Amino acid sequence: MNMPPTSRPAAALRPSQRVTQISLFLVAFIAIAGGTLQMVLGQPDTTPRLDNVHRFMAGIYLFMGVICAWAAVTVRQQGALVYIIAAGVFVAGCGRLLSMSKVGLPEPRALWLGYLAPELLLPWVLAIAHYCRPEL
Repeated sequence: MNMPPTSRPAAALRPSQRVTQISLFLVAFIAIAGGTLQMVLGQPDTTPRLDNVHRFMAGIYLFMGVICAWAAVTVRQQGALVYIIAAGVFVAGCGRLLSMSKVGLPEPRALWLGYLAPELLLPWVLAIAHYCRPEL
């Protein structure tokens, strides 16, 4: 009689992998929530062209969240993708910083600075934690 092989539970994640996973889930939550909100709201009081571009970018933002969630769930198998995600978040934060320097800081100021801080810091946490992971 053939018996199914016994499956051992997966080993617990190492601390660096857990930090990577939590960071990815955080980015996923922000991107899915923000992308969905921007997709629904659009760009109020604007031209059809700008609203069209805004909702298109919202779709990319939303799906970036799905990719981050998948990477978090499969964190043990991830390699370069985590660095690419970290770089993408950092570049997005740099875009926000550039906007603030060109056209000013939107109101309420604390809210927009609250968006900016994790966009510039979390990618470094993510990349360093992933770099410290055990070899694949």
